[in-house]
Amino acid sequence: MPAKKTTTADAPTLPAAPYADVQTEDLWQEYRKAVGKGAKGEAEVEALRNELMERHLPLVRYIAERLLQTLPKSIELDDLVSAGLFGLMDAIRGFDPDRGIKFKTYCSTRIRGSILDQLRSQDWVPRLVRLKASRIDKALHRLTGEYGREPTHAELAEALELDHQELSKELGEANAKAMFSLSEKWEDHDDDNATEKVDVLEDRQSIDPMHELNRRDLLNYMTRSLTHKERFIIEQYYRVGHTMREIGEMLALTESRVCQIHSNVMSRLKSLLGQKSGTMLM
Repeated sequence: MPAKKTTTADAPTLPAAPYADVQTEDLWQEYRKAVGKGAKGEAEVEALRNELMERHLPLVRYIAERLLQTLPKSIELDDLVSAGLFGLMDAIRGFDPDRGIKFKTYCSTRIRGSILDQLRSQDWVPRLVRLKASRIDKALHRLTGEYGREPTHAELAEALELDHQELSKELGEANAKAMFSLSEKWEDHDDDNATEKVDVLEDRQSIDPMHELNRRDLLNYMTRSLTHKERFIIEQYYRVGHTMREIGEMLALTESRVCQIHSNVMSRLKSLLGQKSGTMLM
């Protein structure tokens, strides 16, 4: 049998949202009536609450995006939005239209507060330290504007009504008020070619290539007038790091003989370069 053609009229239609045409002000009246029904209106309360949350979801995202601009890049927007939704839920439960306050004004404060509470709960620095650091920063900027230069330690201490010891302590605590992820990208884009901060982190224990090249050039310059045996002893001791005993075993000499040759060479080189005792190759 030939397949039956499906016309537009036969196509299934999705049911319209039950509150799509209801104004937000009227929606609040329906929500209050449903709450007043008690257990009988639980299903209606949940449906109305979900509708109110969907209508105010753009506001949550807007507030989260504004806050994100002042936060480190390690903070995710979705985490802020999630925390803001809890604030919106609390605002819906606690809002009273009879007070004459617009819900947008009321819930904006609750959303922002919920996000800030979530950030504080994850903060590894005590809030008191944050407040002290903010107080120092404000005083520093104010004095810099007044003097046209950065204030001295004494001037800053006087403005904050602190003694030198207390100010030094608070400055030390304020220096540890931020934490950064080494996995963050230096660039704004997050593709695979972006450089992470850990890739350019300075390794203070590594050998400086320029210092090592200069050291080798200096060593070659100083030992160019030495015999092959004397040069070998100097290079093995200072460049490679072998002991006098190990060098003696390589040259079939006693340790005392190697020490004697080393002392003679060092005396000649110091005399040649006019170096003071103890500064050679350090």
